[in-house]
Amino acid sequence: MSRLAIDVGGTFTDVVELNPGTGALSFGKVPTTPDAPARGVMDAFGLAGSGTPAITMFTHGTTLGLNALLTRTGARTAVIGTKGFRDVYLLGRTDRRTNYDITYRKPPALLDRYDTFEVNERCRFDGSVHTPFDAEDARRVAAVVAERGYGSVAVAFLHAYANPEHELRMREVLAEVAPEVAVTLSHELSREYREYERTSTAVLDAYVKPIVHRYLRELEGELAAGGFRGRFLMTRSGGGAMTAQAAREQPVSLILSGPAGGVIGAAALSRLLDEPNLITIDMGGTSLDASLILDHEPVLYQGAEFEGLPINTPSLYIHTIGAGGGSIAWLDEADALQVGPQSAGAAPGPASYGRGGTAPTFTDAALVLGHLGSDSPLGGKLALDRELADKALQPIATRLGLATEALARGVVQISTMKIMGAVRAITVELGRDPKDFALLSFGGGGGLVAVEVARELGISTVIVPPGQGAFSAFGMLLADVQHDFARTAVTPLATLDAADADAVYREMEAAAVEQLESEGFGPDRRALTRTLDVRYQGQEHSVTVAFPDDPATFAAAVASAFAELHERQYGHTMDDPVEVTTLRLRATGTVDKPELPTVAERSSGEPRPAGTRRVYLSPDEPAVEYRVYTREELLAGDRVAGPAVITEHTATSVIHAGDSLRVGRYGELVISVNDRTGGQQ
Repeated sequence: MSRLAIDVGGTFTDVVELNPGTGALSFGKVPTTPDAPARGVMDAFGLAGSGTPAITMFTHGTTLGLNALLTRTGARTAVIGTKGFRDVYLLGRTDRRTNYDITYRKPPALLDRYDTFEVNERCRFDGSVHTPFDAEDARRVAAVVAERGYGSVAVAFLHAYANPEHELRMREVLAEVAPEVAVTLSHELSREYREYERTSTAVLDAYVKPIVHRYLRELEGELAAGGFRGRFLMTRSGGGAMTAQAAREQPVSLILSGPAGGVIGAAALSRLLDEPNLITIDMGGTSLDASLILDHEPVLYQGAEFEGLPINTPSLYIHTIGAGGGSIAWLDEADALQVGPQSAGAAPGPASYGRGGTAPTFTDAALVLGHLGSDSPLGGKLALDRELADKALQPIATRLGLATEALARGVVQISTMKIMGAVRAITVELGRDPKDFALLSFGGGGGLVAVEVARELGISTVIVPPGQGAFSAFGMLLADVQHDFARTAVTPLATLDAADADAVYREMEAAAVEQLESEGFGPDRRALTRTLDVRYQGQEHSVTVAFPDDPATFAAAVASAFAELHERQYGHTMDDPVEVTTLRLRATGTVDKPELPTVAERSSGEPRPAGTRRVYLSPDEPAVEYRVYTREELLAGDRVAGPAVITEHTATSVIHAGDSLRVGRYGELVISVNDRTGGQQ
């Protein structure tokens, strides 16, 4: 019996298999198949040593919904709102960036006004009915939706978070008049105020729902045909997992789930290594994702955005840029060198893959420099072609009057600067100093740039986890099933009755227990966590604090926790009255967590290099000799001094002169970064 996690990326699909009995982990990669994503997943299943029937749990991360949004290839979607509020989605909100950013442009909507409809109905903020639901008007709208051939429809009525009855009745009408149309109800995704954010969330969900539904139906069919009978989970944007059935109903929770596995794994490794504060960079084939671990926990936001479009569901704070192994190098109108965000992807991929690609990429540049080598096949199978990489770089090099090696160095340096910018966006721009963190690097390309990124930012330690190329997939094995519930309750803290709040929580807890029980989680596998969103009166945004256990000291405990958190996040507190905005409940179904196996210690001697590789550093140092080590042969306690290249099955790491590396007890590489003056950071 075993557990499997599969992370579908833009270029490669990563696989991790866990044997719960022995704790053994195996890592692998197969090419992503964009034209048939389910086939790529089944190819990954083929790497499972135990065979499909023996897999008891399968956790899956996919960028399918995200890619549909990026390429605007989702379903043709309509939105139905309350009469008089037809334009809520298209109007959005006045964005403060328009006051100081002259380059700002409002993000393009996913639909036009032609696709918006209104029904005669209205509820008040307290849930009372102002205008009864007009069934005949609803049928008229549903008939138009059916006639125009929409694939999906989002229903977002005014104050449905307080009273969802009218949205439920609209679904009944659509099922009767337009049964082929996929339907999303806003209150089933978010029981919170903020009409535009709730509507945007519903539209995003509806836009990707038919695509995700077809994909999961096809994949489940192929899994069943292959003998899979275990539990099928999907990672979600908020850092947990959800069942495939729940993912079909609420695919908006998958949109930002691709990088979530790596952040989950990073938090677990943080606790294991007693490194409470980490900056994570996950460099894959198409993009780089940067995130933070603070006090051993990932940073969670109650709202996220996709290209400026709000998603009103809890999400991990992840900053993504187009800087991956497949990022294409190109010249702009001024003949200035640029890298990305365009990517060669999985098909055809970088030129050095030998699959027909001709555009020069970061991977080709790393190969020409000597960071990568033709002697170390990616995933154990794909040997890179140095001649093809050089040929791809040559046209730009000739245009700029450079040797291909000098151009390759520029490509890597530009990528490094972009990654530094992503790290600064989640640290310096939020008042945090990168020097207070260790840098955790993973993904297929992370180890190629991590040391240089750390050096430029003044970070003294880089950690490379075991199985770095498939670390996001490993993190998925740690993901518990999660469901988030919320109820809007904008009330002054001084007048909020703890007993009334408890009654609302008990209602949410009853629904949560029912949901978890239906998914196979008994009382010993359930955890319910209460929190509150709190702000100063007059503020727009809130911070989230724990719900106190003692009703007698409820208000004082909330005020104290809020002041402490506000001081930490914003650097000050005020004497203004405090109010509660939202009651939240997180319901968790816990799964068994794998433990990283320890690595044997070397009894005598030192690690021996497998060879050497010439690395281009500059015109003055065109062929510096780097020792090459095979990571699978390194043991706990081993030390390696730079310059050196460490190759492994799923990735490559590079350290330079003055840097040093130590192998930890779990096989992690702990790199001490040398500063530019010759000392440690």
